[in-house]
Amino acid sequence: MSSGIDLLDDCIADLEAKLHLSPGEALPESFSAAAAGGDKKQQKKKKDKKQGGGGGKQKAKPPKKQKGNAANDDQPDICKLEFKVGQISKVWIHPDADKLYCEEIECGEPEPRQIASGLRPYYTEEEMLNQRLLVVSNLKPKNLVGFKSHGMVLCAAEANEDGSENVKFVEPPADAPLGEVITFGGLPTPEPFSGAQVEKKKIFKACLPGMKTTDEGLAAWNGYVFMTSVGPCKTSIKGGAMR
Repeated sequence: MSSGIDLLDDCIADLEAKLHLSPGEALPESFSAAAAGGDKKQQKKKKDKKQGGGGGKQKAKPPKKQKGNAANDDQPDICKLEFKVGQISKVWIHPDADKLYCEEIECGEPEPRQIASGLRPYYTEEEMLNQRLLVVSNLKPKNLVGFKSHGMVLCAAEANEDGSENVKFVEPPADAPLGEVITFGGLPTPEPFSGAQVEKKKIFKACLPGMKTTDEGLAAWNGYVFMTSVGPCKTSIKGGAMR
């Protein structure tokens, strides 16, 4: 009966014959490297399985949310407001307020803006309808006696001798396109704030002292004229406060 050592010697001899090796000859380096490479591949497969990929693609991490552009606080205050060319397409008397009109104003947007204005002492409904004007369009909406107003119209005012006021619209040129955003001659292109930012930082209130018409009736802020692509905005009131 063959011993265990004899059987082992037979197996080694058989393997040497298959690999064309002389008795006791070491394995070639290329064979050893290939075998080692196979071991590494097996280890990598096991590692991939543990990570849940099964050799496939790993799930990409969701991209980090980008913060919105910060408001440009270095620009002049007037550039933080947005004034648009508009035209009143519908007007009616506010049922619960003596001085308010309710208007629908076309501003080059998908839907007309609904705005309430305290202009009943100064204009008739017929005068209001189709009036071209400027809309302050980045104010936070406000409820005015139950009517939600999405902005305000810009007017100029002057005092009369009897203590009453004369109020007139600030008007864009007749051929200025609806929805055009006003720029200011000599100032950078406006980067309007959001309505919430305008309210929080009291931007409109800060601009009021500088908003006056010139001696020629041009709308201006600290002397910088309100401009459209076809010319300046005007009113019949000269040297009056705008609001």
